[in-house]
Amino acid sequence: MIILDYRDRRPIYEQIVERFQELMVSGVMEEDSQLPSVRSLAMELSINPNTIQRAYAELDRQGYIYSVKGKGSFVAENSHIKDSKKAAVYKKQEEVATEACLLQVDKKRLYELIDQVYGRGGMSDD
Repeated sequence: MIILDYRDRRPIYEQIVERFQELMVSGVMEEDSQLPSVRSLAMELSINPNTIQRAYAELDRQGYIYSVKGKGSFVAENSHIKDSKKAAVYKKQEEVATEACLLQVDKKRLYELIDQVYGRGGMSDD
């Protein structure tokens, strides 16, 4: 579920936050599903529980999760987050397409690259 890269320069809690975000936005972790407890995830990853607590606090601050006192942390409804991430991707794509046009990059080659990426990810053409 969560794999840490100790060679990564980013703090461990940021890696945990990023991985949970990916799992939630992609639908692997469904809305209202419970996250592992701080203690159990810390033991599983062999890291300090404070690191997990910091990651959960950041996810809560960003609106990815919510906490229920005495029950734990749960995945929040995050369609608005997914929508804003999609909008950001479209904006980046527009910037890339503009730059490619200015550089006279072959449009067919760009389409092929996109098809390759979608093929690797098992994505459809939605």
